[in-house]
Amino acid sequence: METVADLLDRNADHAEQFQSRFDDVQSAQYPDAVTVCCSDSRVLQDHVWGNDEPGHLFTCGNIGNRVVQQTADGRAVSGDVLYPIAHTETDTAIVMGHTGCGAVTATYDALTGGVSEPAGIEHCLSLLKPHLEPALSELPEGIDRADAINRLVEYNVDRQVEALLDSDDVPADTTIVGVVYDFQDVYSGTRGEVHVVNVAGETNVETLREEYPDIGSRIERLWEY
Repeated sequence: METVADLLDRNADHAEQFQSRFDDVQSAQYPDAVTVCCSDSRVLQDHVWGNDEPGHLFTCGNIGNRVVQQTADGRAVSGDVLYPIAHTETDTAIVMGHTGCGAVTATYDALTGGVSEPAGIEHCLSLLKPHLEPALSELPEGIDRADAINRLVEYNVDRQVEALLDSDDVPADTTIVGVVYDFQDVYSGTRGEVHVVNVAGETNVETLREEYPDIGSRIERLWEY
């Protein structure tokens, strides 16, 4: 229980600091964006955006920053992603992958050599495999494992953005952006920066920088396939 006691102490500090921050959101929420991040302990989703404002971001986390789930009728946009879009007037969705993603790594291993995972993890990988398998034949010849995985991280983000764009449940005027969080010095810039790799399905860096000059310095890709 030492860990729990430490967490409760930290929570007491949090509660003291946040006494008045819930005044405007106790009865309802209208977040500006829904963000979908990989559930990795190294990626602090709210901190990544410098967010400490309740009600500002609707944050979702899962293995592989997936926006889809399996239903009785087939695959659909996950309810946790869709809820703020459908019910809280949220009009921006951001899919955030990260360098060295364990879920992408496990999926890559499953596709190339086979791995054995518990049923719950295997279910998550099964939702990623169809998205990532087509990319394997597109990877540059002779690429090393780490570089392959980080390119697949981008590819996975692209496919999740595509799933949102293709869904009839997501309004056409929703701003959909794909990004990668880098804590491994893979991209240029500062460790911990977010790099925009996809906006509404557009992945060409030059095109994106021309269209969005205000964020041009943060638009970067490892792989334009």
